[in-house]
Amino acid sequence: MTTERIRAEQTTEMTAVELERAGLLMAEEGVRISRFAVFVPVDATGQARPVVLRAGAVIGAFAVVHGGTTVLREARVEEHVIVGRPELGYAVGATYTGAGADTIIGEGAAIRAGAILYADVRVGSGTVIGHHTLLRSAVRVGHESQLGHNLTVERASVIGDWVRCSPGSHITGSTLISDRVFLGAGVRTVNDKTLTWRDPDRDPVLEPPRFDVGAKVGSGATILAGVTIGERALVGAGSTVTRDVAPGVVVYGTPATVRGKVDR
Repeated sequence: MTTERIRAEQTTEMTAVELERAGLLMAEEGVRISRFAVFVPVDATGQARPVVLRAGAVIGAFAVVHGGTTVLREARVEEHVIVGRPELGYAVGATYTGAGADTIIGEGAAIRAGAILYADVRVGSGTVIGHHTLLRSAVRVGHESQLGHNLTVERASVIGDWVRCSPGSHITGSTLISDRVFLGAGVRTVNDKTLTWRDPDRDPVLEPPRFDVGAKVGSGATILAGVTIGERALVGAGSTVTRDVAPGVVVYGTPATVRGKVDR
């Protein structure tokens, strides 16, 4: 079946068998696909993209896999996951056309039930994405990291290797989380200094926070726009961080102030 015929028939959803017949499924030996999985190869612009499943990959029941998705060796996409979905509509000063993009799930990674990964996401090898966690467009997650359940990671954020993000946190757009950072549960990050929404006279002023290598942030902390948490710094639970935190220091309180140094 050609791409032109797919468009002509206005097909939006396919089974694995239909996708293979259309020449849009490349599945290696040992792949397991639930008979209840759904594939959406054509994006809102009419562009068809293949789905690639490497040896040992698993696609669970009622998962929805969009065109452009590649699932590498031994990776698991569990039940009710949505992966590779293109963004469509207005958000934060930009309008998205619904165009698809390459989305890659690394070797041995696990995408737990109910997670949503938009198009152009990259998940590194051995990483676990928790139940009902949301990764927006162009998010990058490194190797051997663990993102807990019910997380929101906004567009273009970068998360390094060996990172732990505990459940219920919000990572704002374009945040940089370096290797071996630990974020407790319910951490909130802010990137907007003007709270601008659909104002025709000005664009939002966005300054995402940054977490340097080995930084640790306690549960319930809030990190404001433009703040850098330095290498190996420790932020106490429930703190509000309004200014940069130097490497290797301990801060806590509202607003957070320096209370000591990290004991190596």
